Amino acid sequence: MEKKIFSCRQCGYCCHGETTVSLDDNDLVRLVAFLKMPEKEVLRRYLRITGNVVQMKIVDGHCIFYNHGCTVHPGKPWRCGQWPLHPSILTDSNNLESIRHSCPGMKKDVAYDEFCRILKQVIAPVEKK
Repeated sequence: MEKKIFSCRQCGYCCHGETTVSLDDNDLVRLVAFLKMPEKEVLRRYLRITGNVVQMKIVDGHCIFYNHGCTVHPGKPWRCGQWPLHPSILTDSNNLESIRHSCPGMKKDVAYDEFCRILKQVIAPVEKK
């Protein structure tokens, strides 16, 4: 179903910028397991903590794990896996157009209402977790 509205090209556009997604506890466990490193070492080398918010560090304008593609793909945060199919699309067609503009994997030939119908089916299992 997802392929009707999005097909990842692994271009890395979503990995660039001055912010990254926040990690939840499960993300941290998955990342530590994938890297096969102690949690304290992962926190020190790769993550930044602001209050209770844990995010990946930014290096040279992109996520620390980006190097011509995601170097931690199997261990990446769930929000990275969700992007660009973000629930904000459902509330405003401008959000869809903005994301379509920045992500070459977004299907451009699907009308907004149809896109939202499919997106609801795609994200419903994620929201129940």
